[in-house]
Amino acid sequence: MSRIPDKFAQLKAQGRTALIAYVTAGDPQPDVTVPLMHSMVEAGADVIELGVPFSDPMADGPVIQAASERALKHHVSLRQVMEMVRSFRSRDTDTPVVLMGYLNPIEVLGYAEFTRTAADAGVDGVLTVDLPPEEADDFLDAMRANRLDPIFLLSPTSTAERIGRICAAASGFVYYVSLKGVTGASSLDVGAVTEKLQQIRKLTPLPIGVGFGIKDADSAARVAAVADAVIVGSAVVNLVAANAERPEAIAGEVAELLAGMRRAMNDVPGAAAAS
Repeated sequence: MSRIPDKFAQLKAQGRTALIAYVTAGDPQPDVTVPLMHSMVEAGADVIELGVPFSDPMADGPVIQAASERALKHHVSLRQVMEMVRSFRSRDTDTPVVLMGYLNPIEVLGYAEFTRTAADAGVDGVLTVDLPPEEADDFLDAMRANRLDPIFLLSPTSTAERIGRICAAASGFVYYVSLKGVTGASSLDVGAVTEKLQQIRKLTPLPIGVGFGIKDADSAARVAAVADAVIVGSAVVNLVAANAERPEAIAGEVAELLAGMRRAMNDVPGAAAAS
């Protein structure tokens, strides 16, 4: 079993909502990533979502597209990303790590090789943006054989039938995309998110993480009141981009953002970890 279910169980017992923080591996240069992951955990991140750089990240907006481009200038590969996780594990054996990316690099390695290598490196879950569950049987078999959690996306337009099908294939948690559009979008409507989460919870016992549109402590706290996890991505990557020419400042800037979110989330009475 991966570390993800235990982490959510611990947080639920504490009445806390998970903070899941995303960063693109190798952005702005490879030696930044592992120290940044540790800094994110120290600042309050409960799960690290590590983006695998890809040349055509179709679900991502300009911010994360640019992060992939910066990483790919250093030829960061999927194997290198898994080695970053292995290095992270030399100091942190507890924090779950989820790889987020696209199917093509995984298919190049092959499902069996990828899942074995990922599990051996210390990866806990994988979110492949462009792999629907209807086409995922072989991948899911390889994931389960190596005790990795397949993470899937749900959207505001997902029907009850679709939600049920996706959740039946998923484990660990499900990722609810709170907005129509790509990463980095705005106009978060927490009321609409609340209604959709109520529908999803009727169809799965899995924890639900909410991402897209979470930019600061206030938006993190508002989502923490209704979700099992708050997922922040573009706000972190924006700070990486702003400090790309002075990478020594990145960890501190990101830690300040995440620590503010964590404090605000902890102040939410009855946060949804008890759902």
